[in-house]
Amino acid sequence: MSTDVVSKFELACHMAMMQSKNLRKILKTNFHRGSINLHLQLQQTSGKSNYQINHEFLDELIELSKEKAGLGGVKSPRIDGLLALKGVIEPAEKAILDETEQQALEAALLTSLQEAVSKLTEARVAEGAQLQPVLLSQLDEIGSLTKAAASSAALRPENMRARLQRQIDTLLENGVSREGDRLEQELALLVTKADISEELDRLASHVATAREILAGKEGDAIGRRLDFICQEFNREANTLCSKSNETELTQIGLEMKVIIDRFREQVQNIE
Repeated sequence: MSTDVVSKFELACHMAMMQSKNLRKILKTNFHRGSINLHLQLQQTSGKSNYQINHEFLDELIELSKEKAGLGGVKSPRIDGLLALKGVIEPAEKAILDETEQQALEAALLTSLQEAVSKLTEARVAEGAQLQPVLLSQLDEIGSLTKAAASSAALRPENMRARLQRQIDTLLENGVSREGDRLEQELALLVTKADISEELDRLASHVATAREILAGKEGDAIGRRLDFICQEFNREANTLCSKSNETELTQIGLEMKVIIDRFREQVQNIE
């Protein structure tokens, strides 16, 4: 785009003032997440100069040089030297756009923006197509780790009974009496802490939900929904680790957190 009447900076400011509402509307319609910065760059191709010679000032300098040329061996200055003096060459006066030119300029700017938005949308769609198999693979890993946790040796009935018995023995050794409600309360707390079935069920449910989101209609804004799923994944993985009393189960929870972090990083690139 070229212009001979307004400087780049002034045109950018003019566009911002006159079209800010239209620009925001176009961007909000096409993009629902993140921040976007617009930069306007203009190139002049008409060949006309944005500068002019101050002939009146130049003539004064020439006359003055003639007067002083014969004094004390002073030589007459060269024209290139006079042109280099400050004030001889100055910015050209800027014309004012009439209504028709202004409308044409604004229409051209909006057309350029729409073209840029279209290309950016195409690029994001292509990037999303590349990310989808990566995200699905990470969901597979989270699902596999969830199943591994459910079938771990720590959750086998005989191992849970043995662990619970050791904890009861510890309580008795620490002075908790078999009589009264104290032992019963402590046992209920231990059983609740050892039970991770709800966490495993929710993890499996979140994996299924994330798959449904990724399989949604093309163009849907799914980034924020996947962000929420990431928060839920983290919540359940943290609870899994905090409830675990066995190395195997703790290791599974830690591996799951690593995969969830990778999943969350990729989700940040999705609209």
